[in-house]
Amino acid sequence: MSTGPIAAFNFVGGDWVGAASGRTYQRENPARVDEVVVTAPDSDAGDVAQAVQHVADGYHEWADRAPEARADVILRAADLLAARAEDLAVELVREEGKTLAEARVETRRTPQNLRMYAGEALRLFGETIPSSGDGLVLTLRQSVGVVAAITPWNFPLNIPSRKLAPALAAGNGVVFKPSELTPLVGQRLVEALIEAGVPGAALALVHGHADVGKALVSDPRVGAVTFTGSTAVGEAIHANVPPWVRTQLEMGGKNALVVLDDADLDLAAEIVAKGAFGLAGQACTGTSRVVVHESVANGLLDRIMERARGTVVGDGLSAEVTMGPLASLAQQEKYQTYLEVAADEGARLETPTHGSAPEGGYFVRPAVFSGVHPGQRLAQEEVFSPILAYLTVASYEEAVEVVNGTGYGLSAGVVTNRLDTALRFARDVDAGVVKVNQPTTGVAMNAPFGGLKRSSTQTFKEQAGPTMMQFYTQEKTVYVSPEEAR
Repeated sequence: MSTGPIAAFNFVGGDWVGAASGRTYQRENPARVDEVVVTAPDSDAGDVAQAVQHVADGYHEWADRAPEARADVILRAADLLAARAEDLAVELVREEGKTLAEARVETRRTPQNLRMYAGEALRLFGETIPSSGDGLVLTLRQSVGVVAAITPWNFPLNIPSRKLAPALAAGNGVVFKPSELTPLVGQRLVEALIEAGVPGAALALVHGHADVGKALVSDPRVGAVTFTGSTAVGEAIHANVPPWVRTQLEMGGKNALVVLDDADLDLAAEIVAKGAFGLAGQACTGTSRVVVHESVANGLLDRIMERARGTVVGDGLSAEVTMGPLASLAQQEKYQTYLEVAADEGARLETPTHGSAPEGGYFVRPAVFSGVHPGQRLAQEEVFSPILAYLTVASYEEAVEVVNGTGYGLSAGVVTNRLDTALRFARDVDAGVVKVNQPTTGVAMNAPFGGLKRSSTQTFKEQAGPTMMQFYTQEKTVYVSPEEAR
């Protein structure tokens, strides 16, 4: 595989094109910042308007296809992606920065997503409703129209597949804006869908920065907006989308793992390390806080520090590396800012953050801070890097209070040997995803996904479940009489 720069393009009206302005931007390898991975169109509102127009005019042919025909196309796309999984994993590492092992998980799971959603084309059921007389009342589910899909850089293949595939299965047209940090991997998904048979009039790809996303969600021809990313951007979208445009927003988190006094500390430490340092801490469900009972706090901290110090940081293509770089200079600067914030708040840095990270990329070390208090910024704000806030509590009740004491409610976990405590925690905690003796990261592909509070709109669950396809369809109630109207 070539390691030189690759040219990415918009896909509009069935053609691969540049931005109308001719402008481009470059995306560097976060492990080797002097290496350009891809050049992509730096699109603007005019490019978005053209893409939306083409899809709005042309998606009906796709919507009118038999559901099994739509399913067959999505299944073919899954096969194409599965055949290319290893090459995609290498490109994912070079563009986004995760390790090859982490990238392989993503590239192997994405085809499975498409296969699951292909089946949903055959399950867009309506209902019959009891009515008086000889009439019939029934419901129909039809496509929404144009779906705007905006996705983040941390899972640039998996998350888009969870939006594009169900939208297309339902017969919608899609205008897709991937993150500006991962244009190439986002384009690879579109390439597979087009090659498999999705018509060019039903799918558009527009690369670019924040102004592209703003133009897309505000276009009056868009019928639904699905977004995964930061809470700040999600709230801005929500404020600018009219009430008749359905909106699905999955946003940030300040996820906590509670470790109680009966926990297996070795297991707890492994769970913490995977949730906090895996993917360089750049998962929306990543463990950002550990809330530990004071009776086991010292023993657990020693074990977590051991694992943090043993993390091998470097280029994700190297087999011995267990944590790749952060995705961008902005992420690296944010990491440094929170090191300073924690120090200013009086937290104690327990792990070295310098000396063993290589040069030439956006590399950082895992950072564990003890002595953190619940109201401090390190315990309240989404950091999105391998910085862990370590808080101690005296009881289960205090632990739940601390966990719930932020504006976020995405993922939370507990490590305990008591089943009654685990079930009580699931009821008490304000989180859309609750994990027992598991990392806060990692979710089943066939389970509903979504957060509470500022982590999600909670309008429709993403990924799976009985409401997932409802987002991508609109319902009509139909009254039928066997007699002529009088």
